[in-house]
Amino acid sequence: APAIPHPPFWGAKVVKDIKVQDVFPFINETALLRVRWGFKRVPRMSRDEYDQMMTEKVLPLFKKWKDYVVQENLFQPQVVYGYFPCFSESNSLIITDEQRQKELVRFNFPRQNKDPFLSISDFFLPKTSGKTDVIGMMLVTMGKKISTRIREKFESNAYTDYLYLHGLSVETTEALAEYWHKVMRKELGIGEQDGPQIRDLFHQSYQGSRYSFGYPACPSLEDQTKIFKLLEPERIGVELSETFQMHPEQSTSAIIVHHPSAKYFSVEA
Repeated sequence: APAIPHPPFWGAKVVKDIKVQDVFPFINETALLRVRWGFKRVPRMSRDEYDQMMTEKVLPLFKKWKDYVVQENLFQPQVVYGYFPCFSESNSLIITDEQRQKELVRFNFPRQNKDPFLSISDFFLPKTSGKTDVIGMMLVTMGKKISTRIREKFESNAYTDYLYLHGLSVETTEALAEYWHKVMRKELGIGEQDGPQIRDLFHQSYQGSRYSFGYPACPSLEDQTKIFKLLEPERIGVELSETFQMHPEQSTSAIIVHHPSAKYFSVEA
């Protein structure tokens, strides 16, 4: 990277005083309304008819369910996040303590088998540089209360309500991750590269990238154990199952890479 950011602190801390109303604007409405809720434009439906449906039915429904979760206090957004010194060594990324003396964890990232042969480790200073880089990490959750309510809807055969509430909860969790990534970019001093509109962020219109385990560039879910070791998300009520799934479901984690060239990419098995 042309410059290594200076984080505001080292290590991890918990943030609980987050207003869900600040998170809602970061919801990807296309992903929620069209994909999860299924309000797609069908064949033989004109653009005007689709727009009318969105205005008269879908957007009021969206508002109704946002109001519902606020009134019932079902969303309890919390974050544990932090910054750690690191350096790369081939395909590995080594995370150290603040004094750069002790290795805390080591991530072994896969590498593409064709040009440009990328690995996430490439975006960090190598050990041979004699310098250290910085990596951000975060884990966000909407809490256990919403999971309980969703289960109640399903068990009472209220499947339509279940669909709407589950979709909203998952996409609001993603919105919280998007929102907090923006906070972290600002703390690292790279937020000035952000696109002018929130919707621009859904297309990575910002410096760096946010990678979650289980996705193409870092497919090993087992690496969640290393994030848990560093962040201790049990402090915000998130646990990891034997199959490396987070509970409650409305939780997601990520590593934050500041390098300007870091974007999404796939590594074929």
